[in-house]
Amino acid sequence: METKETILYEAHGNLYLNITNRCTAECVFCIKRYSDGVYGYNLRLSREPTLTEIIKELSGVELSKYKEVVFTGMGEPLVRLDDVLEITKWLAARGMPARLDTIGHAKLLYPERKVAQELADAGMKIISVSLNAHDEETYDRLCAPKSRNAYSRMLEFARDVSKAGIELRFTVVNLPAVDIPKCREIAKEYCADFKIRGYSGQV
Repeated sequence: METKETILYEAHGNLYLNITNRCTAECVFCIKRYSDGVYGYNLRLSREPTLTEIIKELSGVELSKYKEVVFTGMGEPLVRLDDVLEITKWLAARGMPARLDTIGHAKLLYPERKVAQELADAGMKIISVSLNAHDEETYDRLCAPKSRNAYSRMLEFARDVSKAGIELRFTVVNLPAVDIPKCREIAKEYCADFKIRGYSGQV
């Protein structure tokens, strides 16, 4: 019997969207390294769901039960930017707030596009960027980004998010290598909310 892929899953009063396992980094703390998913859901995809399949799944859910719909899961949602935009527009048309959890490499993926503004125009309410480190050297060591200058480009994208009028949040993982107070200062400088994520894998 074919196992059903987990595209949608629930937690914390939110509905989460798992649309890809691809990413633009290989973070040492990534959940993929030590688990198949979160909250008892297996988030490994044998293939990516199509836009039509995602909308069909969302159509079968009572959205009003949830505080927000969050693009997250076991990969980087922005590798599917055009689908994220379409889904966000679909949600906005139904009065449903959307949040994006991203590693923030949009300017590396789409150098010719104004991604933050496109997301704002689609109706994205909150973007949570994985700051992950207090400086580039630590970031490169922990996140192993697939492109150079990823840290500075991530910060540029964060600035774009605020300029586009989207609420910005920075997150870091609670690891010994991360200077949390310095990260908190960066968040303050960018007028961003700040959240420390727990880590249950090996140090």
